[in-house]
Amino acid sequence: MTHPRTAVVLLGALALTATACGGPGDTGAAGGGTLADGKTFTLGIASDPGNLDPHMSVLAVTGQVDRFLYDPLLELTADGKPLPALAEKWDATATTASFTLRPGITCADGTPLTAKDVAANIGFVGDPANKSPFAGLTVAPGTKATADEATRTIAVTSGAPDAFLLRNVGGLPIVCGAGLADRKLLAKGGSGTGMFAVSEIVPNDHYTFTRRKDYTWGPGDWKAQQPGLPDKVVARVVQNTSTAANLLLSGELNASQINGPDRQRLDGRKLFHADFTAPLGEIFYNQATGRPGQDEAVRRALTQALDLAQLGKVLTNGTGKPSQSLVTAEPKACSGDTVTGHLPNHDPAAAGSALDGAGWKAGPDGVRVKGGKRLTLTVLYGTQLGPTMAPTAELVQQTWKSLGAEVTLKAVDSPGLSQVLFGTGEWEVSLGPLGLTLPSQLVPFVSGPVAPDGTNFGHIANPEYDRSVKQAAAMSGPASCPAWEAAETALVKRVDVVPYIDSVVPFYASGSRFDVSQGSVTPSSIRMYAR
Repeated sequence: MTHPRTAVVLLGALALTATACGGPGDTGAAGGGTLADGKTFTLGIASDPGNLDPHMSVLAVTGQVDRFLYDPLLELTADGKPLPALAEKWDATATTASFTLRPGITCADGTPLTAKDVAANIGFVGDPANKSPFAGLTVAPGTKATADEATRTIAVTSGAPDAFLLRNVGGLPIVCGAGLADRKLLAKGGSGTGMFAVSEIVPNDHYTFTRRKDYTWGPGDWKAQQPGLPDKVVARVVQNTSTAANLLLSGELNASQINGPDRQRLDGRKLFHADFTAPLGEIFYNQATGRPGQDEAVRRALTQALDLAQLGKVLTNGTGKPSQSLVTAEPKACSGDTVTGHLPNHDPAAAGSALDGAGWKAGPDGVRVKGGKRLTLTVLYGTQLGPTMAPTAELVQQTWKSLGAEVTLKAVDSPGLSQVLFGTGEWEVSLGPLGLTLPSQLVPFVSGPVAPDGTNFGHIANPEYDRSVKQAAAMSGPASCPAWEAAETALVKRVDVVPYIDSVVPFYASGSRFDVSQGSVTPSSIRMYAR
C-alpha cells in the first residue's frame, strides 16, 4: 500500500490561472452557439485518481476530480485577490487567520456544514499523526483551529509562521462531518461541500457526478439559476493523448488537457481552449547515502552534459519557454527569476573531466567506475505527462551513456512515480516535475524528513535554502518574496533541482466553455452549448 504521504505534486496539481482562446468554428466561442441545459459534461483525465479523500492526495488528477466534490473556504480572482467560496469574510497574518462561513451551506447528504466541521478539517491536516500530504505543504504541522457556532467563525493558529497563511488554509478542500467521522466515505468522494455529488464510480474507466440542486454558494456572486450548467459530469479515464484528441473532435469528450503534436489538428479546427503555464522539464537527483547524486560534483557534471535547450524543444515540441522559477502559477505570489544564469552551462567535455575529478574513471567497457561501483542510473519519467516524455528520456539516456554512465529508463504513471520516489527509493534521477502555486509549498519536498518517513524524496539538505526559508516564513505576503527567491536560487545553484522548460498547456473543449484555475477545470464556470 502507498504510504499516505507518498503523493507527489505533479503537473498542474495546484492553482494555475487560465487565459481562454477560441475561434469562430468553436461552438463555445462568445456569440457562437446556444447555451443548453440538462447536458452532461464529459472530461478526459489521464489516469485513475485513486483515493478521492481530498486531504490524503495531492496528485493532479485527484485534485481535478475532487474540485467537483469539495469546495475551499476561498477562491482566487485572476489577479490573486481572495474571493468568497464557503467563507464570506476572512482576515489573516503570518500566524493567525479567521474565516466566517456563509449561512445555509449544506453537505451532499443534506446535513448543514458547521464551523466546527471546518475547524476539524484544518485540525486533521495540521495534526502530523494523520500524515496528510498537505501537512507542511499548505498547512503547517501543529496548526489548530477552533469554532464559534453562534457567529459561524473559525479561528486558526498556524503551527509555524506562514507568509501565505490566508491562501494556504483558505484553499484547503473542506469535507463534511460524516466524512470526518468515517474517512472511507471520502475515499469514494462522499460527504462533499462542492457543486456535485458522486453517483457512480468504475475505477480506471469513469467517475460520474450529479449536480446538487441545493448548491447555491459558488465563488463570489455566482448564481445557481443560470443557463448552460451541466446536470452531470463524467470524468473519463483516457490515457492516450491522441485518443483524447480524437474523442474531442468526435464530440465524445467535452474537455481534455492536450499537450504534444495533437494540438496542431485541434488548433486547426479552432477549438476553444483555456491555457495554463505548468512546469514540465525538471530534473531531481537522489542524494541518499550511496547514490551517485549525493555528490554535488556528479550532479553538476550530469547536468552540464545535457543540452537543456534541446531537451526543452523535444519535450514541448518547441512550444515551451525557459523556466524562471519552480512556481509557474499565475497570479504569482513572487515574480523573481531564480533560474537564469544559475545552472551549469552545456559543456560535455567539462562534464567528463568533472567526473574524472570526482573519482569516476572509465572502465574496460566504457562505463565509469569508482571504488568498484559502476556509475548506474535509473531514470524515472511519467507516462501521464504526454508522448514527448519518452523521447526526452531517451535523449537523456543517450547523453549520459556517452558520458560513461549505465542508464536504465523506467516509465511510470502518477501512482507508480509516487511509490518509487516516496516508497522504494530505487531511483537515481527523476524527470517528474512539481506543480506549485506558492514557494512555501516546495519546502517539504526539498528539506526536512526524507522519504519514506517524509516527503523530501531527493534527500536534499541545503543549509542556505533552510536559512532563507526561515526568514521568509516569518514575513507576510509580498514582503517575504526576496527571501523566498533567495531560497529557491540556492537550490538551483547547488543543482538540487534543475528546472529548464515550462509548458503552456491547453484544456481543449468541444460543446462547452469553462475557466481553468488551480490547474484544472473550474466546476462553477462550465457552460454547455447545443451542437
